Amino acid sequence: MSGREITPRSTPEITPSLEELEAQERRLVFPQFSNYDAWALGSLLVDLARESQAPVAIDIHRAGQQLFHAAMPGSTPDNDAWIARKRRVVERYGAASYLVGARFRAKGTTFEESSRLDPDTYAAHGGSFPINVEGVGVIGAVTVSGLPQLEDHRFVVGALEQFLSE
Repeated sequence: MSGREITPRSTPEITPSLEELEAQERRLVFPQFSNYDAWALGSLLVDLARESQAPVAIDIHRAGQQLFHAAMPGSTPDNDAWIARKRRVVERYGAASYLVGARFRAKGTTFEESSRLDPDTYAAHGGSFPINVEGVGVIGAVTVSGLPQLEDHRFVVGALEQFLSE
């Protein structure tokens, strides 16, 4: 698979609602987030990618510092560019990149048409999720690139659900 992101066809059966996406963000909050947590979460993502043979690149940033990065077989340098663009959306909006794009679509437009932001710098495609710390707020992002955007989003959410339940 190439490093380009693929926008899946929108069907009601698979596309989560804004309410579902917002509930994910309310639910997936960390009590704290250290460099060791970044390593553990990143390692979990690598294990999940290895098990499913997902050709993804994985990135975890906190406060402007890259704490974790891995490139699985089949990922390309293009995935790193997508990671940076999706992460910037999380940093700017404080919400998951997929949720930001969904909010624009719910208004009958697209992020690219209406955000007034450079699409070479920002991408409201699925795969970047905020690292939200209880009592602090959004401090960073965990991002995956290499699958269709909804699958990237679900991959990150699934890993966060597993990580936070341990």
